[in-house]
Amino acid sequence: MRPSDAGKAPYVARVEKIEADARNNVKVHCRWYYCPEESHGGRRQLHGAKELFLSDHFDVQSAHTIEGKCIVHTFKNYTRLENVGVEDYYCIFDYKAATGAFTPDRVAVYYKCEMPYNSDELMELLLCHYRVHLACVGVTIEEAKKLEHFVCVECSSDEDGVKRFQNGFASSTTNDLKPSAEKMIDVRASYEL
Repeated sequence: MRPSDAGKAPYVARVEKIEADARNNVKVHCRWYYCPEESHGGRRQLHGAKELFLSDHFDVQSAHTIEGKCIVHTFKNYTRLENVGVEDYYCIFDYKAATGAFTPDRVAVYYKCEMPYNSDELMELLLCHYRVHLACVGVTIEEAKKLEHFVCVECSSDEDGVKRFQNGFASSTTNDLKPSAEKMIDVRASYEL
């Protein structure tokens, strides 16, 4: 949807219903998505650049304010996209605009840094099935691409024949996500950091 200020990015809304009045003016009933900057507490480290929150804020707008179509994916589908276009976004949370509450209010955290998965930060799956940010383990993208396996020191032994980095990690091509020992972070608490 076209913003009132031409310098701002377009707003994103889900069209719930389209109707025309007696004068043939077309109106759209929409449910707004909020970007992290528009939420209570603003953008945090856990938010991705293309992340939106489906709010409980409904509105009626003129159909003339529609600029185009975009796709708001589930997070799982978004992480499987081979190419993310300008029209691609994802949504993990529902958001209550009046209170700033999120649903779900807890998300899984991942190995090493104990932060939730952020689609903007490169992560690799360890052979032991945990995700790590490459930056957290000091591995560059180029180094990770050269390796066949990604194993943490705690899960490997000297006899397993798996090549290790000096920091204990090597790469894998699998795309599954698994949280670190099912740890969770309270989303509400993240706004108190």
